[in-house]
Amino acid sequence: MDFTKLEKYLDGLRQEHVPGCDIAVYRDHQLLFRRQAGYRDEAGKSPVRPDDTYWLYSATKLFTTCAAMQLIRQGKISLDDPVGDYLPAYRHLAVKTPDGPRPARRTLTVRHLMSMQSGMTYDLESPSVKAALKARPDADTRTLVDAMAGEPLEFEPGENFLYSLSHDVLAAVIEEASGRRFSEYLEKHIFAPLGLEAMGFSIRRKEKQSAQYFWHPEEERLIAFSNEENRYRLSPRYESGGAGLTGDVGDYALFADALACGGETKDGKEILAPEMIQLWRANQLGPVSRASFDTWNRKGYSYALGVRTRVDLGLGGPGSLGEFGWDGAAGAWTMVDPARRLSAFFAMHVHNHPTVYDVIHPTLRTLIYEGVDAP
Repeated sequence: MDFTKLEKYLDGLRQEHVPGCDIAVYRDHQLLFRRQAGYRDEAGKSPVRPDDTYWLYSATKLFTTCAAMQLIRQGKISLDDPVGDYLPAYRHLAVKTPDGPRPARRTLTVRHLMSMQSGMTYDLESPSVKAALKARPDADTRTLVDAMAGEPLEFEPGENFLYSLSHDVLAAVIEEASGRRFSEYLEKHIFAPLGLEAMGFSIRRKEKQSAQYFWHPEEERLIAFSNEENRYRLSPRYESGGAGLTGDVGDYALFADALACGGETKDGKEILAPEMIQLWRANQLGPVSRASFDTWNRKGYSYALGVRTRVDLGLGGPGSLGEFGWDGAAGAWTMVDPARRLSAFFAMHVHNHPTVYDVIHPTLRTLIYEGVDAP
């Protein structure tokens, strides 16, 4: 193994508008590579630290869909169950048409939520959500998710792919099926077995939080903004299954490592059964949905039950079929390769970065495989 190229690339990311970053690479429960680069503060004086905390944004979705897969295995949820069986507000949905909303003809299912084929949008300021927050500024997850059902769908469930608040709704399904608050379920069934201490829906130790930035394309510069700011956290009591978690690289990397190793931790605790990991990463998109997903430019991938999944080795560089993961709005990126028991997690804190998904993440993946396979 030789990770010299990966080290050099990470060290050079400051020239690509990434003030600081961190990555961990595991294979078969062994840490192969760990590297911090750049600075954690706006002034550029404090180097990135291994225990720095990041808003994970959509990298949260792996934890949410993993929790759903656990409950599916237990028989508490079925993929083709109507969402309305758990959340009555979703029994009678509407669909947009040129002539105005009409009743949906198809039933919204858990599978539609997980595969982003629900027809929902990512509108955090919809009239229904605004009205719910006006009535209760501290509204909890279930209250706000129920409110989302008041907005008409963009299309019939299952007809297309559209990235949306579907996994926020899934978190409410998990609450109903498990009888626990979403955060309590994650703590008991994922965080505690893995020994994850930094994960949560709020910054537990503010002195450990990495500075956040927004790339301003017109001015071609980074603008720092409040570390408290996460627009996906709709209220103090709202636990977003799509984008609400915070954590550090060390903790997240242990989660990814367990998934790459048959769903087990180093000490043999099962997080998810191997057959459920296989189902989780199975492609869910037909031709119409796949065409929509392809506009995201995740070359060589399709979308499964809440994760991208590698379906074509002829595109996108080295890797394995079935490698899966996802990313986040501030640049986080997860890679899980069960075929090689290989995994990685990368974090940075820049929103609206111009090349993070198309260049940085694919380059990281390529350099990881090259480093692992180097003589």
